[in-house]
Amino acid sequence: MATLAGAGTTTRPVAAPGHASRLTRERTRYAWLFMAPMLIVLALVAAWPLGRTIWFGFTDANLSDLSIAEFVGVANFVYLLQDPDWWQAFWNTVRFAVISVTLETILGLGIAMAINANMPGKGLMRTAVLIPWAIPTIVSAQIWAWMFNDVFGVLNAMLLSVGIIDKPVAWTANPDTALWAVILVDVWKTTPFMALLILAGLQMLPSECYEAARVDGIHPLRVFWKVTLPLLRPALMVAIIFRALDAFRVFDAIYVLTGNNKSTMSMSIYARQQLVDFQDVGYGSAAATMLFLIIAVFTIVYMTVARVGQED
Repeated sequence: MATLAGAGTTTRPVAAPGHASRLTRERTRYAWLFMAPMLIVLALVAAWPLGRTIWFGFTDANLSDLSIAEFVGVANFVYLLQDPDWWQAFWNTVRFAVISVTLETILGLGIAMAINANMPGKGLMRTAVLIPWAIPTIVSAQIWAWMFNDVFGVLNAMLLSVGIIDKPVAWTANPDTALWAVILVDVWKTTPFMALLILAGLQMLPSECYEAARVDGIHPLRVFWKVTLPLLRPALMVAIIFRALDAFRVFDAIYVLTGNNKSTMSMSIYARQQLVDFQDVGYGSAAATMLFLIIAVFTIVYMTVARVGQED
C-alpha cells in the first residue's frame, strides 16, 4: 500500500494500481459467480423456449405432431409480411401502445404529484389509487365487459340517463369504439403503476432546488417545467419503457373484451390465433418471433435515443 502525506495533514492509505485492478477482477469474478444460478434459471425458462419458438418459425410444424416438422426457410416470414391481417394487428398494437402509454404517463404524473404533495389523507389516497392495479387483469377486463354491455351495462344506462346517447351502444363490438374501450380499461388498470414509479422518482428529487425557487419567488408552473421534469426524466424513462414493452405484447385485456375481433386484434392475439385456433405452429411461431424482434428493436432505439438525450 502506498501512502500520501502532506504538511500538517494526516496520512491516508491509497491502494496501489496493481492491487486495485486485482480487487476489481475478484469482485467481477464473484459477481458472475453469484449471478450464475439466476442466469442458468433464466436460460431454462426464457432462452430455451425463445430459441425453440424461433426455430419453429422456420418450419412447417403443426400442433398435431411437432415431430414431423420440416425446414421451410423464411417462407413463413415472407407470407407474414404479406398478410394484411398481420399488418392490421401491428397497427392496432401501435395505436393501443402509443395512446394508452401517453395517457397513463400524463395521468400517472398528475396523481404522483398530488400524492407527493403535503396534503391531508395522502396515505389513504395512495392506497386507493393502487386498487385498480391490484385487481388481476382478467378480472378487471371482465368487470368492464359487463359495464360495456349494450343491453344491461351500467355505462349505457348512465349515458342514456343524461342524454349523451339516444340508444345503447355495443362498445366492444363496434369497430369505431372497440379499441377506445380497450384503451380505457388499460388506462384505468395501469395508471397506478405509472404513478407509483413516478412517485418513487419524485421522492428522490433534492428539496434544495425547490427551496431556492420558493425563496426566489419563481412561479410553480415554471418550477415544474424547468426543475421537476428535467430531474424526473430518468424515472419517466424507466416508467415509459416498462409500460411500452407491456403494451406492445398486450393480450389478456383485449382478448377478454373483444376476442379475435380484427378491429382490436393485437400481435399477441394474432400469434395465438395461428398457434392454437389454426394449429399452425410454424406460422404462429414466425408471428411470435416477429413480435419479439419488434419489441427488441423498439427497446434498443428507445434506450439509444434516451442515452443521447442524457449526454446532451
